[in-house]
Amino acid sequence: MNVIEDRIKITKVKKSKIENVNWNTLGFGKVFSDHIFVVDYINGQWEEGKIIPYSDMAFEPTMCTLHYGQTIFEGLKAYLDINGDVNIFRPDRNAKRLNNSATRLVMPEYPEEKFLEAINDLVAVEKDWIPKERGQALYLRPVMFGSSNFLGVHSSDNYKLVIICSPVASYYAAGLKPVSILVSHEYVRAVRGGLGMAKTAANYAASLLAGKEAKAKGFDQVLWLDGVHQEYVDEVGAMNIMFVIGDELVTPTLDQGSILPGVTRETVLALAKEKGIKTSERRIRISEVYDAHERGELKEVFGTGTAAIISPVGKLNYKGKEIVINNNEIGPVAHDMYETIVGIQRGELEDTHGWIHKVASI
Repeated sequence: MNVIEDRIKITKVKKSKIENVNWNTLGFGKVFSDHIFVVDYINGQWEEGKIIPYSDMAFEPTMCTLHYGQTIFEGLKAYLDINGDVNIFRPDRNAKRLNNSATRLVMPEYPEEKFLEAINDLVAVEKDWIPKERGQALYLRPVMFGSSNFLGVHSSDNYKLVIICSPVASYYAAGLKPVSILVSHEYVRAVRGGLGMAKTAANYAASLLAGKEAKAKGFDQVLWLDGVHQEYVDEVGAMNIMFVIGDELVTPTLDQGSILPGVTRETVLALAKEKGIKTSERRIRISEVYDAHERGELKEVFGTGTAAIISPVGKLNYKGKEIVINNNEIGPVAHDMYETIVGIQRGELEDTHGWIHKVASI
């Protein structure tokens, strides 16, 4: 293998598997690139990270994360812009959120500057794996987990951070076609004071059964209500949720601690304010959503997230009562937000916020 001496040690594969990729059938999270970034936390400190070939990892049956779920992750994307440069969208926010999740799960923070350096260098190595079509990207999945071996309920002493790259098509095969959502009134995803604000595997494990049952009934996603009263809207399994009620863009507040602080959510709110759209972050009852629909004031519903960016919602079903939003078509606010964010990511629109990290060659 060819070893390159740089600020991060890089060991390259002898032969790339990129020639075996069918770029027309990428899907989401099914194809993985040649290399990963790996760094270990041992004896109370992070070691030097390295970029190595993607391969199997050995672990013992007593690795604590298998038993106690001490694991967190992130999701962000790298894009080819219209000038051929490589852009990563707001990686500093992912670095901060990773550390917020780490604190909640009693894990060591990883220095933000080291995180950004690792992301930059890994993407620079894997530049050829970035899809070229608009709407496609190289998805980056950092995952940190306890790597000590023991049986006993306490935090790990050792940890591993791995960053994986996956070329992806649009998250939803139908693109911006509105999705149908079942509002869960039997299950909860997270509760106040729980893990909802952390991007940890437990939250997604909690959503699987409801998601499976929703799909069996013909729905695409589940909308979660709060875990205390089951009255207030929290988020959708794979994204934050927003409502256009009258002339106001409304999204659930984060102050209950049960909702993940989405990077795309934050981006949409900032853009909306710039565009002169009235915004509100507050607790919103599911009954308020249905009442607004009855009055003809529920103009749009859409999700926000790194994977899909913007996902319009065409139907909501709560306790058997289904409502159709905007004739099951994408609304103007959702469409404008999608085009604006994608335009900034691809260099079609000026980045006036400093959101784009341009990948430096190594």
